[in-house]
Amino acid sequence: MYAIIKCGGKQYKVSEGDILDIDYTGKAAKETLEITDVLAVNNGELVTGDAVSKATVQAEVVLDGTGVNRDKKVIIYKKRRRKDSKLKRGFRKSFTKIRITKIAA
Repeated sequence: MYAIIKCGGKQYKVSEGDILDIDYTGKAAKETLEITDVLAVNNGELVTGDAVSKATVQAEVVLDGTGVNRDKKVIIYKKRRRKDSKLKRGFRKSFTKIRITKIAA
């Protein structure tokens, strides 16, 4: 059984026991998270639309990805040729690592 969920503007295909990184939610470790934005559920056959409007996905927060635990650094480098103009910046994105515990369809 798997479900397709929408979280933070992105879509994820998840099943029970999966661990994934989503956008930062502000939840601490060991808290539960309920995702109600379920797009599709497959339990033998794929069900979409109004049939999954009441489906939910339960998840447990494994790691709060802030501070030292942020994601890998992304480098942004801009250069304009023949202008002696360069700009190098980088940032580390905060995330929340979750484990899917239950898919209720």
